[in-house]
Amino acid sequence: MLGGFAVATAGLLLFHRAVPGSPGSLLESFLPWLGLVVVVLLGLALPRRSGVALAALVLPAAAWAYAFGGLLLPGEGTESGAYGLVVVQHNVSDENPDPAGTARALAAAGPDLVALEELVPPALSAYGRTLAPEYPYHAVHGTVGLWSKHPLTGVRPVDVKPRGITGPWDRGLRAVARTPRGDVAVYVAHLPSVRIGSGGLASSRRDESARRLGDALAAEEVRTVVLLGDLNGTVDDRGLDPLTSRLGVAARGLAPSFPAAFPVARIDQVMARSASVGRIRTLPATGSDHLPVLARVALP
Repeated sequence: MLGGFAVATAGLLLFHRAVPGSPGSLLESFLPWLGLVVVVLLGLALPRRSGVALAALVLPAAAWAYAFGGLLLPGEGTESGAYGLVVVQHNVSDENPDPAGTARALAAAGPDLVALEELVPPALSAYGRTLAPEYPYHAVHGTVGLWSKHPLTGVRPVDVKPRGITGPWDRGLRAVARTPRGDVAVYVAHLPSVRIGSGGLASSRRDESARRLGDALAAEEVRTVVLLGDLNGTVDDRGLDPLTSRLGVAARGLAPSFPAAFPVARIDQVMARSASVGRIRTLPATGSDHLPVLARVALP
């Protein structure tokens, strides 16, 4: 029986796309946690001294290493000598009790770009005042914003609003950062949340919003693109295929970012086109229910 569980676990790791619909999407949201299944199976197999079960465990262990082992390797995982654009992505929470303290913590990490979601008044003014000395350039649209050490041009909203949502819903913006290595189109987005139920993920609005964002990225004329956002999905989730099929993801680091009290999944993402995202890591908790994530993007 242990051998059967081991083979099934390896199959889920390697062929998770074969699981249909929302159950498959739910599985993909927590795919790295299948590594714990391997540990549990090993703990059960050792006392029994079952050679067959222990041999079978090689399959899921190898499958997990193939899927996620590279993320745990040392080093940044970006091109040696490339210019590094350091970015921070953070859903700051519309109930954050200390926006100024959160802004100071993010600025202390020394990023070039800071992308924030769930910006609401009067907290927005606190973020602006606190970040302004280090980040003189900024753009805000609705509840998303970008602060930059480099000049920003070409600021415009990005419509990621899914059908069925009425009233104001402004969760996407685009700006061009004029970096020492040339122009970089920076997108900041906050996709709809998903709900987990007995049938899997209720993610249709998130998926539609991801498709709309993917269309905008496909039409982007600036060669180098960086996407920062709370995408309410992991990079393995098929719902984000319109984005991950066009952009590269982090080469190193697992960095689960949500919920902050006990992070189980990274739904805060840094992706790039014509650039490489190196190691992604979380920063210490702020007043948000998300952890901030920081990554170095190697520009060509």
